Amino acid sequence: MSTVTAVADLRAVRRRRQTLVVAGMVLVVLVAGTGALLIGAAGLTPGQAIAGALGLGDKGDVFIIQKLRLPRIEAAVVVGAAFGLAGALFQSTLRNPLASPDILGISSGASLGAVIGLLALGMSGVALSGLAFGGAGLVALAIWLLAWRKGLHSIRFVLVGVGFAYLCSSLVAWAMARAEENEAAGVLVWTVGSVSDIRGEQLALVAAGTLVLLGAVAVVSRSQGPLSLGDDNARALGVRVDAARVGALMLAVALVALATSAAGPIAFVALVAPAIARRLVNDGGAALAASTATGAALTLVADVVGQHGLLGVAAPVGIVTGLVGAPYLLWLLATNEKRSR
Repeated sequence: MSTVTAVADLRAVRRRRQTLVVAGMVLVVLVAGTGALLIGAAGLTPGQAIAGALGLGDKGDVFIIQKLRLPRIEAAVVVGAAFGLAGALFQSTLRNPLASPDILGISSGASLGAVIGLLALGMSGVALSGLAFGGAGLVALAIWLLAWRKGLHSIRFVLVGVGFAYLCSSLVAWAMARAEENEAAGVLVWTVGSVSDIRGEQLALVAAGTLVLLGAVAVVSRSQGPLSLGDDNARALGVRVDAARVGALMLAVALVALATSAAGPIAFVALVAPAIARRLVNDGGAALAASTATGAALTLVADVVGQHGLLGVAAPVGIVTGLVGAPYLLWLLATNEKRSR
């Protein structure tokens, strides 16, 4: 068997695995979404849920499905997909499994922007989300400028990002300490993340923006495999390393800013989803499609668990993902330490 044939066979196997993983995660989304439609204070039968989704049947059922439950499911899927894809882009571009927007401070920048808009400017709705988007963009730009030294180096980018994460989190905590009790309750969503109130115009904007960014990522995705092999190998394969890295990170920042501007900083989805996807695909590359689907499934399942108090108390999705992601982060740090010895 020639080398060319062996490489082609390997690529075909990886494509099949990625297709199976994506299909499996879509199935998880369908099962979790069906459960989210049926269970709740107003329990519905499958027939009532289908009729409500089509705008038929009892008006109360239609309201529950179309105004309350379905938008929440859609928001969890869209936001989770954006976080999963952003995390995959960060990790493959920077070649670091710890590279995640919540660790790098970009999500914290969005939170800080939203808190300033909420407490200092009295903003709400789409305007507040716009300020959160701007906060994430400004923090990403600051990290970029401080990390750039004749090129973008992954270690420096991560270290500068961690510093900004602590800075933004401290400023958010200071703002909450100074806020009135009723104001602090509104700030809470921007510290833990929730998809409960995303609907209407805001949901449409987030979904449309995510779709556009998915298309842009599809255009630049060819460079992600070579980048994961290292700069020298990527250059040998004809990739313009600095331009490819900057383009990928800009798209990742936009995805994070968009998702966080709507849902707040849902913890660890961008860190965990790509790791799960790569393990399932058994691929050391970016696994972008699988990471996107895994992020959507993980966020929706976590929201169903938190919404219905399956852990003993009802909680926003960000708390559930934090309970899952924190042990994973500790495990990742421990295993990386062992490998470095």
